[in-house]
Formats: sequence, structure tokens, C-alpha cells
Amino acid sequence: MTDPKEKLRLGVLLSGGGRTLLNFLDQIRAGKLNAEVAIVIASRQCKGIHRAADEGLDVHVVPYKEMPDAQTYSDRIVELLDAAAVDLVCLAGFLSLWPIPPRYEGKVMNIHPGLLPLFGGKGFYGSKVHAAVLAAGMKVSGCSVHFVNNEYDAGPIILQRTVPVEEGDTPETLAARVFEQECIAYPEAIRLFATGALTIDGQIVHVK
Repeated sequence: MTDPKEKLRLGVLLSGGGRTLLNFLDQIRAGKLNAEVAIVIASRQCKGIHRAADEGLDVHVVPYKEMPDAQTYSDRIVELLDAAAVDLVCLAGFLSLWPIPPRYEGKVMNIHPGLLPLFGGKGFYGSKVHAAVLAAGMKVSGCSVHFVNNEYDAGPIILQRTVPVEEGDTPETLAARVFEQECIAYPEAIRLFATGALTIDGQIVHVK
């Protein structure tokens, strides 16, 4: 928790287009999120890097595939986050598994484009999640914001928002509807964190 008058310093990790990052910035500019993006770290060259640079943000690329091992990769990310003095790390379409050190436990969030624990885990990301939802004949889908641990999509869930699965949906049409809810859910989870409203008890997140 930070002083309510102080801006929460965010570190944003991404691997793709950066739409979630742009949503954060829109929320900040609209006065709906008392935060600032202190640093952006990408796991590879991607559109999100250019979007972040266009916004004047501090951007770094830490290529996962060029690191000798997972620990070296984690150490480099932590070094950058520490230097930026971040309060909360937000994964925003970050596709690499970042081994999180103990001091960052409970300070890393992610958003998943499905209702966890369904359709989560290694290999379930982006359109693959929506295709699996449709193949399973689900009648609802949605998004899940969760704290991150060292397993894919296995950390305690903070909040979820749902959408109906409609007749004739494709992965693309379903994704668009889910993303609308992601743009609401992720900033809300950040606000709850900033006010100290979240308590982690094992796999349960209690909201005051």
C-alpha cells in the first residue's frame, strides 16, 4: 500500500501489442487511476515497445531467448524493476515465465483472458484461450486478474468479470468482448492494491 496521495509506481511487462499498457495510460490521464508507469520491460521486439516509446516511457528489452538461464533472466528483470523503484509489477501480455523472487511475492499481477482455473496454464494465451472456450461449448467466458506465482496462471485470483458466449462467436469476436472487460478489471485490481484492500490467504484473496 502507498500513501493515497502518492502515485503507485507500476512496472509493466509485455510481449505483444501493448493494448493493456495503453489502457493503463488512458485510465491515468482520465484521473481514474492514481499511478504512473515507471518502466516498461519487453521480452522481445514487439509493437508494444514502440507504443511505449511514443508515450515517452522508459522502455527496456530483455530477450528471454538470449539469456543463458531462467535465473539470469529473472535477475536482469529484477535489477531494472528495483532501479525504477516500482510498487507493483503488472504483466500485460507477457509470455515468458519470469521466476519471481520472494520479495516480489504479492506484488506481481497478471490478467488472463479466461475464467481461471479453466483454460489456463502453459500454452493457454490469447486466441488459444478463446478457441478452447468455444470448443468446450462454454456459455460464459471472461477475464481473471490474479497475483502471480511461479506457475503459469496459478496464482490467487483477485477479481473476475464475465461475458456471454454468443451463438456464432469466433475467437476474435469473443476476444473483443473479453478485452472490454479486461480494460475495467485490471485498473480496478490495481486500485484495490493501492488502497491496501487486498489480503492474500493461501489461494484466496480477501477484498476489504
